[in-house]
Amino acid sequence: MAFEKPGWVRRHRVQHFMGGALFDPASALDTELSNVDRQALLAAIAGSTQQSGTAEIETVLCRARIGILHRDLHGRVLLVNHAFCALVGRPAGVLDGLDFASLTHPDDVARFSRTYGDHLARGEPFAIEQRYLRPDGSAIWCSVHVSFVPGIDGRPRSAIFVASDVTARRHAEARLRESEEHYRHAVELNPQITWLAGANGAVLEVSCRWHEVTGIAREKALGESWVAALHPEDRALTRQQWAASLASRQPVDVEYRLMTASGEYRWFRARASARLNAEGEVIRWYGTIEDVHDRRLAQNELRDSEERFRLAAQAAALGIWDYDALSGRREWSPEFKAMLGLPFDARPEIGTALALVVPEDRPVLKSLVQAAQAGDSSARFDVTLKIRRASDGAERWMQTSGWRMHASSGRLTRVLVTVRDVTEERTAEDRIRWIATHDTLTQVPNRFFFTQQLEQAIARAEGGKDLALVLLDVDRLKEVNDTIGHDAGDMLLKTFARRLADAFGEARVVGRLGGDEFAVLVEGVSRENLPAAIGDALEVLRQPFEHDGYACDMQATAGVSFFPRDGTGGTELLKAADIALYVGKAGRRGELSIFEPGMRAGLQRRNSMLNVARMVTRDQRVEPFYQPQIRLDTGALAGFEALLRWRHDCLGMQGPETIAVAFDDLRLAAALSDRLIDRVAHDLRHWLDAGLHPGHVAINLSPAEFRDERLAERVIEPFRRLAVPLDCVEVEITETVLLGRDSEKVAATLATFHDHGLTIALDDFGTGFASLTHLKMFPVDVIKIDRSFVATVCERSDDAAIVDTIVSLAHRLNMQVVAEGVEREDQARHLAALGCTFGQGYLYGHAAPAEAATELLRRV
Repeated sequence: MAFEKPGWVRRHRVQHFMGGALFDPASALDTELSNVDRQALLAAIAGSTQQSGTAEIETVLCRARIGILHRDLHGRVLLVNHAFCALVGRPAGVLDGLDFASLTHPDDVARFSRTYGDHLARGEPFAIEQRYLRPDGSAIWCSVHVSFVPGIDGRPRSAIFVASDVTARRHAEARLRESEEHYRHAVELNPQITWLAGANGAVLEVSCRWHEVTGIAREKALGESWVAALHPEDRALTRQQWAASLASRQPVDVEYRLMTASGEYRWFRARASARLNAEGEVIRWYGTIEDVHDRRLAQNELRDSEERFRLAAQAAALGIWDYDALSGRREWSPEFKAMLGLPFDARPEIGTALALVVPEDRPVLKSLVQAAQAGDSSARFDVTLKIRRASDGAERWMQTSGWRMHASSGRLTRVLVTVRDVTEERTAEDRIRWIATHDTLTQVPNRFFFTQQLEQAIARAEGGKDLALVLLDVDRLKEVNDTIGHDAGDMLLKTFARRLADAFGEARVVGRLGGDEFAVLVEGVSRENLPAAIGDALEVLRQPFEHDGYACDMQATAGVSFFPRDGTGGTELLKAADIALYVGKAGRRGELSIFEPGMRAGLQRRNSMLNVARMVTRDQRVEPFYQPQIRLDTGALAGFEALLRWRHDCLGMQGPETIAVAFDDLRLAAALSDRLIDRVAHDLRHWLDAGLHPGHVAINLSPAEFRDERLAERVIEPFRRLAVPLDCVEVEITETVLLGRDSEKVAATLATFHDHGLTIALDDFGTGFASLTHLKMFPVDVIKIDRSFVATVCERSDDAAIVDTIVSLAHRLNMQVVAEGVEREDQARHLAALGCTFGQGYLYGHAAPAEAATELLRRV
């Protein structure tokens, strides 16, 4: 193998390519060569005056796989051998001018560059281990020795790199480190104390757990020093058993008490086995020490208390079954025989007991007997069996608790069993279990149990059996509760559940999911016949029932889903049926709605509205728009109604109808209202500071907000904070607020508003179910006539009569009247003639932002 520049080693080698500088081969080639290789290489260099010297050096270097590279500081290769080219995987021509960063593994570049630069500055040689990165992506670890060749001025002019492959050694070192770490963790994490002894039994090594457990240094446990940590009463026996094992070479297994770091003795179990050589001689003993204190104490306590236990069991009327495994003798106490209905002289035979156990529980008793005979090592067992008493055939539940006792060798010696008659307790447990899975009012399965049965029915229906899920909502429960009483509501629910079960027959499971919602699981009825069956059931449910002399109406709305068309799991079927029920309650009350995929769109629209409302509140996009209210007699501006609007990035201002469902959600409704009220308070403060007189401003509160106990505080606080007179504020509510079950809470909230000077207006009067009683019960100051009456007040006499009646009623009750939806002059004149105080509608202006309202106030 020839070098790229042959003849590089000569007698005058220093002058030939080192510019007169002295180059020490022994230093430059001090790599991981064997002694033979190093000496051969140096000898070849020293005798390089012969013509064959170059070939000899090349041969030695190749055999030793030593790479040599000589290059100037500009990267020009002056000399390179094939071994170096093989190490870096590149031919000599590619190495010329190649940056060393391209040869070096990225993780080693910074370290090599820093070391190279530091030593270059001083002209000192250095050695480093680094990875060369080959073009195929593989990396090779090399030990690299670098020497600098000085010029005439003494400064380095070139560098010699001598590299040898140390990849195998590096990998071997990594594997050794991993093996050592693995062994160390295995020893340190072992909860037992591991130890190693010589052939003579003297302890050579002990794990760190010894110090953690005993507090004694590990070196003080070596030899026979560990015996000092034993309880004095256990030392002689331990030495004796250890000596016997050393003599017989058999494993040792001994238990003794060991002093622990806490200053108390604990029971430990020491075990060890010998490792033998080919001749059968002991090389080492390997052992462990395990904490068995709790088990030892339990066994000792069990033995010590056996007689006391017998006496206590007899006093508690417990039956006792005692089995001596060593002699095979069985004893049954008189109490146990009485429980079984056996005579006093009955023989305690296994066959007798098995005959009294009911057939379905016999395998359990057989397995316990077989386990005892096989020497089962578990100490405790509990099982409850049903028997038929021999004397009268009565079925009784027997709770059987047993203890297995073992000798120190592990052999079973005793089985002691107590038996207690728990029939009454079992009956009570069954009752509790029933209560946990059923609705106590209607006696039908609750949501949890019904859902379990739904999943079981789905599993059965996977074979092709018809299955339908029907959800029903009792439509008039709240009305019955509010008008007749909750006892009547409870009777309605019980009657509903009973009729539901009767209407669907045997092929059903009825459950109450909560409140007024019920569910029926129907199996085996075809999809074509089910709607008719449900229709018949709804007809039966419509029949009134009587309670305390009242005839109570009953009606239900139903939604149905089918397996597997509408879902393959219980959750999917429930969602589908719930969507159908939701759609039915919105437009088909009292009827059946069958789930269709298109129904999801309505629900999605609802969810979309809620998501938009959350965005509106989060980004504070709410703004009040003000619609003027005018005195009909003078045409003067009396005030405004603040209407909610919100900003859409593309569509501009949007009305509340785009997020209507949000006003049924207390949290969202409150957030929207709080933002609106805060803006109104600031606008009022601005107008007052500007010397403008806005009159009053009405704000609307949704029915959901009256479920909030802090409603009055939330409304009043922004105006009080900005020192806005509260007599400038009017609160508008709808009749729905007055009809809720929390009428007392609503009355208290409205009274708080009234006491603080806010005006209360009842909106859309005449369109709901509010009565004159509600006007007397609640502090209402203003009645707002709905636009549906105002629109035809000039054309229809009946609407005119209704408006006239409302106005007359309001005047007699000392209330103001606002007519909504006034769009024509003739309507305004007619309303004024009837005595209506205020008008509001497009005739006087559309709802506009605060800036427009400000301009309107400036003009009046």
